[in-house]
Amino acid sequence: MDDEFAKLIRRMNPPRVVIDNDVCEHATVIQVDSVNRHGILLEVIQFLVDLNLVITKAYISSDGGYLMDVFYVTDINGQKIGDQATISYIKTTVETNASFLNSMRSSVGVVPSKEYTSIELTGTDRPGLLSEVSAVLTDLSCSVVSAEIWTHNARAAALLHVKDQSSGCAIEDQKRLLKIKKLLCNVLRTNGDLRTPSMSISSARVLHRERRLHQMLFADRDFERLDCVNYNSRPHVTILDCSDRDYTAVTIRSKDRPKLLFDTVCCLTDMQYVVYHGTVVTGRMEAYQEYYIKHVDGFPISSEAERQRVMACLEAAIERRASEGLELELYTDDRFGLLSDITRILREYGLCIRRAEISTMGRKAKDTFFVTDASGNPVDPKIVDSIQHQIGRTILQVKGNLNTPPKLPQEPARSFFFTNFFKGRSFQSFKLIKSCS
Repeated sequence: MDDEFAKLIRRMNPPRVVIDNDVCEHATVIQVDSVNRHGILLEVIQFLVDLNLVITKAYISSDGGYLMDVFYVTDINGQKIGDQATISYIKTTVETNASFLNSMRSSVGVVPSKEYTSIELTGTDRPGLLSEVSAVLTDLSCSVVSAEIWTHNARAAALLHVKDQSSGCAIEDQKRLLKIKKLLCNVLRTNGDLRTPSMSISSARVLHRERRLHQMLFADRDFERLDCVNYNSRPHVTILDCSDRDYTAVTIRSKDRPKLLFDTVCCLTDMQYVVYHGTVVTGRMEAYQEYYIKHVDGFPISSEAERQRVMACLEAAIERRASEGLELELYTDDRFGLLSDITRILREYGLCIRRAEISTMGRKAKDTFFVTDASGNPVDPKIVDSIQHQIGRTILQVKGNLNTPPKLPQEPARSFFFTNFFKGRSFQSFKLIKSCS
C-alpha cells in the first residue's frame, strides 16, 4: 500500500526543470525539483554526463520527501549550453519521460538484444590479458562491436558487446556460447589467485556500461588495499558523525576530472546510502565534495568498520577511471580482428593499457587507450613514434601532452590488464592457435 501511495504521489508531482543561462556568467544552471526516491539523484547526474555535460558545481537538498538539486554545467569546451534543442531535450526528457527516471532504478538497466551478445569479465589484472581475450574472440569468429575496460588495484573488469562475424547478429547457439565461456575462463584463470574470476554471457544489452563496471569492480572487492602497492596519490576522504543532525558527513578532496560527481554518487547509491544534502565545487585542479548521508534504513554510519569501508569504496570509485597515462586514439576503417591486432602491437612495444574504450560507428572504429610503460611511467616518445609509423600517423593520434607523467599509484607490473609480453603464456595453451614450428 505504501509503495502504491508513493507511486501516486510521484504521478501527481512530476519533476520540474528550470534551465537558466543568465544567472551565472560561466555556466548554464539547471534546477530539478521532484518527489524524492532512492537513486533519482544518480539518474539525473547520469543523464547529464551522458550528454557530455561537465558539472562544475552542484547543490543538493532532499529533506521532507522532496528534492531540489541545482547543477552548474558547461559543454566539454567549457561553454554554456547554447543549443536550444539541447536545452529543450533536457527539460522535456526529465519532466515528461518517466522511463528515463525509472529505467535504471537499482540497476544499470538491461534490454534484450538480437544484435549483440554481452560478455562481462572480472578477475586478476596481469600482463597481456586483453590481447589474449581479444585473440580468443577472434579465433571463435566473434566480432567486438564495443567494449569498455577498467583496471584498478590489481583487478580488472571488462564489458564487451560482441556479434557473430558471419551473420552480424547476436550469438544464440548454446554449444558455441559454452565454448566461448570455457575458453575465456581459461584466459582469466591465474595460479595462486585467491579470488575466483567472474564471467557471464547474456543476450541482454547493458544501458549504462560505466555504472555496471563500478558494480563489477565493487563486487570484486577492488577497494581492498594491497600491501605491495604504493598509493601515493589517493583522494582525501573523511567521514565524520553529525549526531546532532542524525547524519554522517562525507568530505572528499581530489583532482578534478570529468564524471567525478557521477562516480562518487554512483558509489554511495549502490552501497545503499542516500544523499540528503550536498555541495560540489570544482576548481582548475581540485574538486571538493561534501555530502550528508544516511543509509536507506534511515540510520547514519554507526561503526568504525563501516566508516572505513565507505572511505575505501569512495577512494576506489574515484581512482578507477582516473585518466592517467598517455591517451591514444585510433580511428580507422573497422574490420574483423582489429582489436586483437592493435592490442598485440601495443603489447609488443611494452605498453600497458590502464583503461580502454572500444566503439564502432557504421564502418568506422574509434578506440581510446590510456597507456603507460610496464612500470607505470610515462611512455617514451620514441616508442609512440614507432607505433604511429607502423599503424599510421593519421590513424593513431596522441591526445594531450606526450611528456605528462602519470599521477596514479605505482603498481607492480603484474597488476596491469594489458602489458608487454606474454612471458611464457602462449595461445597454443588455449588450443586456439596451431603451432607453425
